[in-house]
Amino acid sequence: MAHRPSRQTKKTKKTLLGITGIAVLAGLNAPAALGFAGEQYYEYKISRPAYQAKYGSWSGVDIPAEYRTNAIHAALLHTGKVLIVAGSGNEQKKFDAGSFDTVLWDPRTDTFKRIPTPDDFFCSGHAQLPDGRLLVAGGTARYERLDGEVVRAGGGMRVKNENPDRAIVLKKGTVFRSPAGVDYVSRADVTVPRASRNQVITYDRAGVMQPWKTEVTAGEARVFVEAEEKGPGAVTDRQAQYEIVGLRGEDASNTYGLSEKITLAKQDFQGIRAAYEFDPKAEKYIPVAPMAKARWYPTLVGLDDGRVLAVSGLDDVGVIDPGDNEIYDPVTKKWSPGPHRYFPTYPALFLTKGGKLFYPASNAGYGPADQGREPGLWDLGTNTFQKVPGLRDADRTETSASLLLPPAQDQKVMILGGGGVGESRKSTARTAVVDLKKAGPVFQDGPDLPQGTRYLNSVIMPDDSVFTTNGSKDYRGRGASNILKAQFYDPKANAFHEAASPRVGRNYHSEALLLPDGRVATFGSDPLFDDRRNTKLGHFEQRMEVFTPPALHRNGKNRPVLGRGPEELDGNHRATFATDHPERVVKARLMRPSAVTHTTDVEQRSIELGLTKTADSVTVDVPRDPALVPPGWYMLFVTDAQGTPSEAKWIHVR
Repeated sequence: MAHRPSRQTKKTKKTLLGITGIAVLAGLNAPAALGFAGEQYYEYKISRPAYQAKYGSWSGVDIPAEYRTNAIHAALLHTGKVLIVAGSGNEQKKFDAGSFDTVLWDPRTDTFKRIPTPDDFFCSGHAQLPDGRLLVAGGTARYERLDGEVVRAGGGMRVKNENPDRAIVLKKGTVFRSPAGVDYVSRADVTVPRASRNQVITYDRAGVMQPWKTEVTAGEARVFVEAEEKGPGAVTDRQAQYEIVGLRGEDASNTYGLSEKITLAKQDFQGIRAAYEFDPKAEKYIPVAPMAKARWYPTLVGLDDGRVLAVSGLDDVGVIDPGDNEIYDPVTKKWSPGPHRYFPTYPALFLTKGGKLFYPASNAGYGPADQGREPGLWDLGTNTFQKVPGLRDADRTETSASLLLPPAQDQKVMILGGGGVGESRKSTARTAVVDLKKAGPVFQDGPDLPQGTRYLNSVIMPDDSVFTTNGSKDYRGRGASNILKAQFYDPKANAFHEAASPRVGRNYHSEALLLPDGRVATFGSDPLFDDRRNTKLGHFEQRMEVFTPPALHRNGKNRPVLGRGPEELDGNHRATFATDHPERVVKARLMRPSAVTHTTDVEQRSIELGLTKTADSVTVDVPRDPALVPPGWYMLFVTDAQGTPSEAKWIHVR
């Protein structure tokens, strides 16, 4: 299993450029040690209108100290605000203290609000719901303990309940006593469902049916336990029945534990079952039914009928889920079993034609190297998986970026960069694109990135380009390997062109998303070390940067403007907006807001719209295919011939 060591971060070193006097700077990387004259020249250069009109620009966000947080997750809400979720933020001390964090940022006013956070959503999954709420499920029940840190033997305890009349709740701290008298303590609350009664038909030797018999099948749940005493004396690989200390009467006879392997080996992160909907209007988390399985590092992906599929994750004892996926219904607020299929954690799954999910092999990293790593098209109805060949550097898809290329009607998926499994030093500059409209889809190589890149953030823009930024060459930025570069990918030309360089390096636990005003916000970064020699422990990057694309510098004061219009489509799936200059509008795109973490953003998509004009309005036609346009809130952008976007209007597609 891939391994995520300690929870630290790192500021990146900017590329060192040799300069004599005031020479022309090589490339676009911002220098960190040019000397005073070189830095002055660089600042002058990137502030010039001609430079910004060609490459864009970056600016920082002034975050008051009380709102700075470890941005692990980021989601754009239909109110225009951005939900930044940290949970315990990869900080053991905050987890132990029960200090969980969410911050709501309004990009229009650069104001912030702290949101009460009821569970540790660190490394949870999330998806946009049809009504505009954000589903958040899973998170952290327990932090990992590495080899050498484990002093008390621990492992899974299967808890049985043979009472068919009621479930039983065992609180954190419940003691399980082995037949040899060794005590183990549970590290979480656990609810053990009641036993089930089944009517069974039996026959005698003559084949005559006998009276019905009732068989009872015990309810079962699992919980992580640790020995009360330190040392190897509590280690066991034998399964045995354990008494639950403190139970009396029928509860004592009906409820017991069955131990799994209990060892002093490394103990992985453990997930939770909790699920919530975040209400953007009330600006609070609302609890819903928990998942059947605990999940840490899960992917949540919206389906064409508005339900949400949860896949993968580490369970309540730190074991990767074997494929017991489940589906959330936003109408009933409950979960039901989904089709069974194994994936590594945080797999990228994109909704495509016919409601199938495409897996480009992008993932964020727990699971063996030889399972669930091949790309393919997953038919949920038949639970079949059509493998898709042709991917170069197929052993380097972990921590890669991927997206459904714009416009979504083209049904092309791109994978960018990535690295080897776990803490591998391998990375790749490879990009590749697959056309899913073809009968036998095959990956075709795209243009290479400037260098091998993990943790690349990629954002679909209103002009159908893809903005890619940051990342690092090595695992979690080791060896000061952050990449201070950005570029645009043009799907039509199948080519990259440079963009202005970010000032802040970002790798693991970083995010980027499109804002309604057409800019791109970037958050987070969690490097292991802060120096080239890997001797100084890193720190979490709490600064935010916003990228303003070149078109807004060239024509931002004269961008297209959409005036009055509806928030709902009419019966013909159309919406009409007033505009003073309809002749300037050449394209319209419906763009789904992001919900991104660990380089995984399966929400963002851009749909090409039909466009008709009058003397003072534009009307957009939205496709009716829910596999192309899943129900939910979308940003409507129109662009001019130079690719200058309007500010977005929000439209609810039901």
